[in-house]
Amino acid sequence: MFAKVHDSGIDGRIFRSMAGATTLAVILSIPFASWRVTTGLFLGGVLSLLNYHWLSGSTAAAFSVLAHGTRPRLKLAQYVLRYLVIAAAVFVAYQLKAVSLAATLVGLSSFVVAMFVEALREFYFAFIHREEIT
Repeated sequence: MFAKVHDSGIDGRIFRSMAGATTLAVILSIPFASWRVTTGLFLGGVLSLLNYHWLSGSTAAAFSVLAHGTRPRLKLAQYVLRYLVIAAAVFVAYQLKAVSLAATLVGLSSFVVAMFVEALREFYFAFIHREEIT
């Protein structure tokens, strides 16, 4: 999972943007929001990072199957299990009254922030520096 942090490609940039957005949201919420909001943002952000890591692995495995013509390693149960783990973690934390559900959903949306950061980066390089999109 931490190999993505040092990746200079788009996967690494998105992963770092997600981690940065989560970290910034948690730090900014500490003085201004209740502890449930802060833990919700943290839990949602961590689950979002974990989901992105799992999704990247699943996608790489699927394209490997297409490229090599081998039998797929990923079964439907593994794909669904990812979402069950995330839903179970959110459900348990909410039932324990440890998180705000709205804040957890915001934390789970760190991918959206990362995509906007990547879009702004590409816009900057394409229009300001007149470079091709990488």
